[in-house]
Amino acid sequence: MKKLLFVLAVLCVCSLSFAGGSKDSDSQKIKVGATPEPHAEMLNLVVSDLAEQGITLEVVEFTDYVTPNEALESGQIDANFFQHLPYLDSFNEERGYHLANAGGIHIEPMALYSKKVKSLADLKNGVVAIPNDPTNEGRALLLLQSAGLIKLKDGAGITATPLDVAENTYGLTFREIEAASLPRVLADVDAAVINGNYAIPAGLVASVDGLFVEGADSPYVNVIAVKEGNETDPRIVALVNALKSDKIRGFIKERYPNGEVVPVF
Repeated sequence: MKKLLFVLAVLCVCSLSFAGGSKDSDSQKIKVGATPEPHAEMLNLVVSDLAEQGITLEVVEFTDYVTPNEALESGQIDANFFQHLPYLDSFNEERGYHLANAGGIHIEPMALYSKKVKSLADLKNGVVAIPNDPTNEGRALLLLQSAGLIKLKDGAGITATPLDVAENTYGLTFREIEAASLPRVLADVDAAVINGNYAIPAGLVASVDGLFVEGADSPYVNVIAVKEGNETDPRIVALVNALKSDKIRGFIKERYPNGEVVPVF
């Protein structure tokens, strides 16, 4: 009987040891959602750096702007890296979500592209495709205003829509399209305002192919987003620090020499 009790005690200790080891192992994993380029590329570059700190980084790729925030809010992932701060704030307000900025990494200048015209003057009475999500649509319209193509109503800002266009001297018609689809419809419209992370994979270089490019002082910084309260999680802090490194700065400089991606660190 004593021998049996001893064996049972040893089994219990072993079971607790394995359970504790598994929990500790899980606590050092981090699952981050990202759009493929440049976000997932950057994350994959720091996998080994985090591994040296005992952190296992798993990168989950998304191709839209909604699902990665839904996955973050629901706890399916620990962080995401695809969006700029105004979009994050707008998403929280619209959905009642609780997502926070854990650190800004870079800017991807938005630009107006065309396969049909060579200058802004040639866009008269043209069809211009713009993103259909709230903040990127407003951002696109602000870009068109900066280009002198339209004028928005006083007070219209990052949430502007075509209804806020006060002056349209070029007679533009707007087509509101999902941001990810804009490169595919570029040939079917006179011009399109495309976000950097969708323009880049399509082979579009803002400084080369853009008819008009957003300024480098853009407030639309791409951030690591987390659930509120997790900004100081050691894994998140390590991730942000790894992305704000000379390795990533060098990657950006080499991979995007024409300013398609601009680091903010």
